[in-house]
Amino acid sequence: MTSPMSPQNTWKQLAGNAAAELIQEGMVVGLGTGSTAAYLVQAMAQRIQQGLQIKGAVASSLATYDLANSLHIPMTDLDEHPELDIYIDGADEIDPQFRLIKGAGGALLREKILASAARRFVVIADSSKKVTQLGHIYPLPVEVVPLAKTPITLQLTRLGAEVKIRQHNNIPFITDNHNYILDCTFPQGISDPAQLDAQIHSIVGVVETGLFINMVSQVIIGGPEGVQIFSR
Repeated sequence: MTSPMSPQNTWKQLAGNAAAELIQEGMVVGLGTGSTAAYLVQAMAQRIQQGLQIKGAVASSLATYDLANSLHIPMTDLDEHPELDIYIDGADEIDPQFRLIKGAGGALLREKILASAARRFVVIADSSKKVTQLGHIYPLPVEVVPLAKTPITLQLTRLGAEVKIRQHNNIPFITDNHNYILDCTFPQGISDPAQLDAQIHSIVGVVETGLFINMVSQVIIGGPEGVQIFSR
């Protein structure tokens, strides 16, 4: 586990704080899930305490909802506000084309829904998340209907993946949507993320993948040299 005062957590906090400054009066804001997104939520709550007024925030997970709600951020949902002004979230891997692997926290489906509903998707991360090719550090999560887990595992194996069902306390991890996650390791990395995403989506029973392609407008990286901002 990363200790609270580690350099990596400091870099995550730098990125989260910088992203909170992008939030403007009257916005509807989508909030991501994970350790970097938690720093964003804390920084945003501080801005609201200082007088920033937003229409509301939509959370990508129950955990983020609980954190934001506890910090008195006004919460809403996609029924009330089907379009978000901005969605801010972390990533597990970011390649030079701003393609992502997400879902280590298990919220990939809701994260992708919010990202696709947003006018602008901003990724926040520490510098360790930048990679030259996706798939070498983190497995690719695939959310699946529980009934179909074994046939899907077989088909993912045929695509070259080493597949493990995600576990929590020695039982299958259940997403907020009551599905399973299959973590797929590709020993050679992912050479063509768009093609792989299409192939996996063609398998019946797959709900969503952790590949985010052509969705990101800006990346904010915290690292040893401070904050770096990259735009498409």
